Amino acid sequence: MSLSLTDITLTYPDGDGRLTALDRVTLDVPRGGLTAVIGPSGSGKSSLLAVAATLITPDSGTVTVDGTDTTGMSRGELAGLRRHRIGIVFQQPNLLASLTAAEQLQVMAHLDGRRARAARGRALELLDAVGLADLAGRRPHQLSGGQRQRINIARALMNDPGVLLVDEPTSALDHERGAAVIDLITRLTRERGTATVLVTHDHAHLAAADRVTEVFDGRLGLASPTGS
Repeated sequence: MSLSLTDITLTYPDGDGRLTALDRVTLDVPRGGLTAVIGPSGSGKSSLLAVAATLITPDSGTVTVDGTDTTGMSRGELAGLRRHRIGIVFQQPNLLASLTAAEQLQVMAHLDGRRARAARGRALELLDAVGLADLAGRRPHQLSGGQRQRINIARALMNDPGVLLVDEPTSALDHERGAAVIDLITRLTRERGTATVLVTHDHAHLAAADRVTEVFDGRLGLASPTGS
């Protein structure tokens, strides 16, 4: 498995007690596999994604990313792990207004200490993979919502992660553009062999997933591929 969450429990302070966000959750996602996570608001979906991304340390349980057990790792070590092995596609692209599409990706390589020429080549390769090779010089205000989300996905893949975590990528898109983004995520998962977790509220896109799992009151259970 390229991503494995084992017996994860996560709680938050709540007055004099603790609120359980995740209750002994176990989830395994193989390379080249797409797991969709659904559930009502407040069910624990965001907490699950944050734990998988190593942004939050659970109270108990084990998170293994691309073969590495993250238990006991320092903040610096976790930051390095995220930089090299985890790609995160946020709900909003949050692109830098002053940078071109290619430069949005090159920033990620710069943070990783890569040479500018190699970073440029990698950025153009990924923009081509998401169908935006001819828009490499455009800035965010010159792009549609769907195009900005494609750049968001390409940026997450810039450092060739083994794990791809995607948070509600279609929430600001109409159905047609949303379907195109889901198709893109599915194709890139297969082609690049990432272990992909897709958090979504839109059941129309669940047929693309290899597995659909539902979070309810912090617990995980399998759902049907149609989300019914």
